[in-house]
Amino acid sequence: MGSRIVTFVNQKGGVGKTTTAVSVSAALGRRGQRVLLVDLDPQANASSASGIDGTDRIGVYEALLEEVDAKSCIVQVPHEHFDIIPSSTALAGAEVELVPVMARERRLATALAPLRDQYDWIFVDCPPSLGLLTINALTASDCVVIPVQCEYMALEGLSRLMDTLGLVKRALNPALTVLGVALTMYDSRTRLSQQVVEEVRKHFEKTFETIIPRAVRLSEAPSHGLTIFRYDPGGRAALAYDALAAELLARVEVPV
Repeated sequence: MGSRIVTFVNQKGGVGKTTTAVSVSAALGRRGQRVLLVDLDPQANASSASGIDGTDRIGVYEALLEEVDAKSCIVQVPHEHFDIIPSSTALAGAEVELVPVMARERRLATALAPLRDQYDWIFVDCPPSLGLLTINALTASDCVVIPVQCEYMALEGLSRLMDTLGLVKRALNPALTVLGVALTMYDSRTRLSQQVVEEVRKHFEKTFETIIPRAVRLSEAPSHGLTIFRYDPGGRAALAYDALAAELLARVEVPV
Protein backbone atom coordinates (compact mmCIF):
# COMPACT_ATOMS: atom_id res chain seq x y z
CA MET A 1 0.00 0.00 0.00
CA GLY A 2 2.95 2.35 0.46
CA SER A 3 3.57 4.59 3.39
CA ARG A 4 1.16 6.17 5.80
CA ILE A 5 1.50 9.96 5.89
CA VAL A 6 1.00 11.38 9.39
CA THR A 7 1.05 15.07 10.30
CA PHE A 8 1.94 16.30 13.77
CA VAL A 9 -0.23 19.38 14.21
CA ASN A 10 -1.20 21.94 16.82
CA GLN A 11 -1.47 25.66 16.09
CA LYS A 12 -0.41 26.37 19.68
CA GLY A 13 3.36 26.65 20.02
CA GLY A 14 5.48 25.07 22.74
CA VAL A 15 3.47 21.87 23.08
CA GLY A 16 6.28 19.44 22.21
CA LYS A 17 5.11 18.94 18.64
CA THR A 18 8.53 18.96 16.98
CA THR A 19 10.13 16.94 19.78
CA THR A 20 7.38 14.35 19.36
CA ALA A 21 7.76 14.22 15.57
CA VAL A 22 11.54 13.74 15.80
CA SER A 23 11.39 11.29 18.70
CA VAL A 24 8.70 9.09 17.15
CA SER A 25 10.63 9.08 13.85
CA ALA A 26 13.74 7.89 15.69
CA ALA A 27 11.84 5.34 17.77
CA LEU A 28 10.14 3.73 14.78
CA GLY A 29 13.40 3.76 12.83
CA ARG A 30 15.00 1.81 15.66
CA ARG A 31 12.14 -0.68 15.40
CA GLY A 32 13.05 -1.39 11.78
CA GLN A 33 10.46 0.85 10.15
CA ARG A 34 11.41 2.92 7.09
CA VAL A 35 10.73 6.52 8.16
CA LEU A 36 10.90 9.88 6.41
CA LEU A 37 10.40 13.09 8.42
CA VAL A 38 9.37 16.21 6.49
CA ASP A 39 10.21 19.49 8.23
CA LEU A 40 7.48 21.87 7.09
CA ASP A 41 8.23 24.58 9.67
CA PRO A 42 10.24 27.65 8.53
CA GLN A 43 11.90 27.64 11.97
CA ALA A 44 13.51 24.34 10.90
CA ASN A 45 13.55 23.00 14.47
CA ALA A 46 13.01 19.39 13.40
CA SER A 47 16.00 19.68 11.08
CA SER A 48 18.32 21.15 13.71
CA ALA A 49 17.08 18.71 16.38
CA SER A 50 18.08 15.92 13.99
CA GLY A 51 21.53 17.44 13.53
CA ILE A 52 20.79 18.72 10.00
CA ASP A 53 21.44 22.28 8.82
CA GLY A 54 19.11 23.03 5.92
CA THR A 55 20.55 26.48 5.20
CA ASP A 56 22.84 25.58 2.31
CA ARG A 57 21.00 22.62 0.83
CA ILE A 58 17.83 22.06 -1.15
CA GLY A 59 14.84 21.10 0.94
CA VAL A 60 11.10 21.23 1.33
CA TYR A 61 10.89 24.84 0.08
CA GLU A 62 12.28 23.92 -3.32
CA ALA A 63 10.11 20.80 -3.48
CA LEU A 64 6.93 22.79 -2.75
CA LEU A 65 7.76 25.30 -5.48
CA GLU A 66 8.46 22.37 -7.84
CA GLU A 67 12.01 23.53 -8.49
CA VAL A 68 13.29 20.02 -7.65
CA ASP A 69 11.73 16.64 -6.95
CA ALA A 70 11.35 15.71 -3.29
CA LYS A 71 13.57 12.63 -3.63
CA SER A 72 16.60 14.83 -4.30
CA CYS A 73 15.99 16.66 -0.99
CA ILE A 74 16.19 13.59 1.25
CA VAL A 75 19.01 13.53 3.82
CA GLN A 76 19.94 10.55 5.97
CA VAL A 77 20.10 11.57 9.63
CA PRO A 78 23.57 10.68 10.99
CA HIS A 79 23.66 7.74 13.42
CA GLU A 80 19.87 7.38 13.27
CA HIS A 81 17.50 5.14 11.34
CA PHE A 82 15.35 7.74 9.63
CA ASP A 83 15.62 10.22 6.77
CA ILE A 84 14.57 13.86 6.66
CA ILE A 85 13.60 16.49 4.09
CA PRO A 86 15.00 19.58 5.82
CA SER A 87 13.56 23.06 6.08
CA SER A 88 15.12 26.52 6.08
CA THR A 89 14.00 30.10 6.71
CA ALA A 90 13.32 30.39 2.95
CA LEU A 91 10.15 28.39 3.60
CA ALA A 92 8.62 31.43 5.32
CA GLY A 93 8.11 32.95 1.87
CA ALA A 94 6.25 29.94 0.54
CA GLU A 95 2.96 30.97 2.19
CA VAL A 96 2.96 34.09 0.00
CA GLU A 97 4.54 32.59 -3.11
CA LEU A 98 1.97 29.78 -3.29
CA VAL A 99 -1.08 32.05 -3.05
CA PRO A 100 -1.53 32.57 -6.83
CA VAL A 101 -0.66 28.95 -7.67
CA MET A 102 -3.33 26.58 -8.97
CA ALA A 103 -4.15 23.75 -6.50
CA ARG A 104 -1.77 25.33 -3.98
CA GLU A 105 -3.15 23.21 -1.13
CA ARG A 106 -1.99 20.04 -2.87
CA ARG A 107 1.65 20.92 -3.54
CA LEU A 108 2.98 18.77 -0.68
CA ALA A 109 0.75 15.83 -1.60
CA THR A 110 2.06 15.99 -5.17
CA ALA A 111 5.67 16.22 -3.98
CA LEU A 112 5.39 13.25 -1.59
CA ALA A 113 3.38 10.92 -3.85
CA PRO A 114 6.45 9.40 -5.59
CA LEU A 115 8.04 8.63 -2.19
CA ARG A 116 5.22 6.61 -0.67
CA ASP A 117 6.52 3.25 -1.83
CA GLN A 118 9.98 3.91 -0.34
CA TYR A 119 8.84 4.33 3.27
CA ASP A 120 6.53 2.77 5.84
CA TRP A 121 5.92 6.19 7.41
CA ILE A 122 6.14 9.77 6.20
CA PHE A 123 5.83 12.17 9.14
CA VAL A 124 5.23 15.90 8.65
CA ASP A 125 6.13 18.46 11.31
CA CYS A 126 3.99 21.59 10.85
CA PRO A 127 4.50 25.20 11.88
CA PRO A 128 2.47 26.32 14.94
CA SER A 129 -0.24 27.92 12.81
CA LEU A 130 -3.18 26.96 10.61
CA GLY A 131 -1.84 28.65 7.48
CA LEU A 132 -1.23 27.35 3.97
CA LEU A 133 1.73 25.15 4.94
CA THR A 134 -0.34 23.32 7.54
CA ILE A 135 -3.26 23.00 5.12
CA ASN A 136 -0.82 21.42 2.64
CA ALA A 137 0.25 18.91 5.28
CA LEU A 138 -3.33 18.03 6.21
CA THR A 139 -4.30 17.64 2.56
CA ALA A 140 -1.38 15.27 1.98
CA SER A 141 -1.98 13.18 5.12
CA ASP A 142 -3.84 10.01 5.92
CA CYS A 143 -4.10 10.98 9.59
CA VAL A 144 -2.89 13.38 12.26
CA VAL A 145 -1.32 13.16 15.69
CA ILE A 146 -2.13 16.09 17.98
CA PRO A 147 0.42 16.76 20.75
CA VAL A 148 -1.15 18.48 23.77
CA GLN A 149 0.88 19.71 26.71
CA CYS A 150 -0.29 18.93 30.24
CA GLU A 151 -0.50 22.57 31.27
CA TYR A 152 -3.04 25.28 31.91
CA MET A 153 -5.22 26.14 28.89
CA ALA A 154 -4.14 22.95 27.10
CA LEU A 155 -7.60 22.52 25.64
CA GLU A 156 -7.66 26.11 24.42
CA GLY A 157 -7.48 26.11 20.63
CA LEU A 158 -8.16 22.40 20.29
CA SER A 159 -11.75 23.06 19.25
CA ARG A 160 -10.52 25.46 16.58
CA LEU A 161 -8.04 22.86 15.36
CA MET A 162 -10.83 20.28 15.17
CA ASP A 163 -12.91 22.75 13.16
CA THR A 164 -10.01 23.19 10.74
CA LEU A 165 -9.57 19.42 10.43
CA GLY A 166 -13.27 19.17 9.65
CA LEU A 167 -13.02 21.81 6.93
CA VAL A 168 -10.03 20.10 5.32
CA LYS A 169 -11.81 16.76 5.51
CA ARG A 170 -14.91 18.13 3.79
CA ALA A 171 -13.21 20.26 1.15
CA LEU A 172 -9.81 18.70 0.40
CA ASN A 173 -9.17 15.32 2.03
CA PRO A 174 -12.24 13.20 2.90
CA ALA A 175 -10.04 10.34 4.15
CA LEU A 176 -8.29 12.41 6.86
CA THR A 177 -8.61 10.97 10.39
CA VAL A 178 -7.23 11.66 13.86
CA LEU A 179 -4.83 8.87 14.81
CA GLY A 180 -4.51 10.11 18.36
CA VAL A 181 -3.86 12.88 20.88
CA ALA A 182 -0.42 12.67 22.52
CA LEU A 183 -0.07 14.12 26.03
CA THR A 184 3.30 15.82 26.58
CA MET A 185 5.22 17.72 29.28
CA TYR A 186 3.54 15.83 32.12
CA ASP A 187 4.67 16.77 35.62
CA SER A 188 3.60 14.08 38.07
CA ARG A 189 4.21 16.44 41.01
CA THR A 190 1.35 18.76 40.07
CA ARG A 191 -2.37 18.21 40.40
CA LEU A 192 -2.83 20.41 37.32
CA SER A 193 -1.09 17.93 35.01
CA GLN A 194 -3.33 15.15 36.30
CA GLN A 195 -6.43 17.31 35.75
CA VAL A 196 -5.40 18.08 32.17
CA VAL A 197 -4.92 14.37 31.44
CA GLU A 198 -8.41 13.66 32.79
CA GLU A 199 -9.97 16.51 30.78
CA VAL A 200 -8.31 15.57 27.50
CA ARG A 201 -9.23 11.90 27.89
CA LYS A 202 -12.80 12.88 28.69
CA HIS A 203 -13.11 14.91 25.47
CA PHE A 204 -10.95 12.82 23.12
CA GLU A 205 -11.37 9.05 23.21
CA LYS A 206 -8.41 8.60 20.84
CA THR A 207 -5.91 9.92 23.40
CA PHE A 208 -2.81 7.69 23.56
CA GLU A 209 -2.25 5.81 26.81
CA THR A 210 1.44 6.79 26.85
CA ILE A 211 2.18 10.13 28.51
CA ILE A 212 5.43 11.97 27.78
CA PRO A 213 7.00 13.34 30.98
CA ARG A 214 8.53 16.78 31.36
CA ALA A 215 12.30 16.09 31.35
CA VAL A 216 15.32 18.36 31.36
CA ARG A 217 17.22 15.97 29.10
CA LEU A 218 14.43 16.12 26.53
CA SER A 219 14.67 19.89 26.28
CA GLU A 220 18.48 19.77 26.16
CA ALA A 221 18.78 17.20 23.35
CA PRO A 222 17.82 19.48 20.39
CA SER A 223 20.53 22.00 21.25
CA HIS A 224 23.06 19.20 20.71
CA GLY A 225 21.47 18.12 17.43
CA LEU A 226 20.69 14.72 18.94
CA THR A 227 17.49 12.75 19.38
CA ILE A 228 16.60 11.70 22.91
CA PHE A 229 17.65 8.14 22.01
CA ARG A 230 21.24 9.23 21.52
CA TYR A 231 21.34 11.96 24.17
CA ASP A 232 19.73 10.06 27.04
CA PRO A 233 18.86 6.56 25.78
CA GLY A 234 17.94 5.08 29.15
CA GLY A 235 15.99 8.07 30.43
CA ARG A 236 12.27 8.39 31.16
CA ALA A 237 11.59 10.44 28.03
CA ALA A 238 13.28 7.96 25.68
CA LEU A 239 11.35 5.07 27.24
CA ALA A 240 8.10 7.04 26.94
CA TYR A 241 8.63 7.91 23.28
CA ASP A 242 9.50 4.30 22.50
CA ALA A 243 6.23 3.27 24.17
CA LEU A 244 4.33 5.91 22.20
CA ALA A 245 5.84 4.60 18.96
CA ALA A 246 4.79 1.06 19.89
CA GLU A 247 1.26 2.28 20.58
CA LEU A 248 1.15 4.12 17.26
CA LEU A 249 2.24 0.94 15.47
CA ALA A 250 -0.48 -1.03 17.22
CA ARG A 251 -3.16 1.47 16.20
CA VAL A 252 -2.45 1.13 12.49
CA GLU A 253 -2.61 -2.65 12.43
CA VAL A 254 -6.27 -2.05 11.76
CA PRO A 255 -7.42 0.51 9.15
CA VAL A 256 -7.83 4.07 10.49
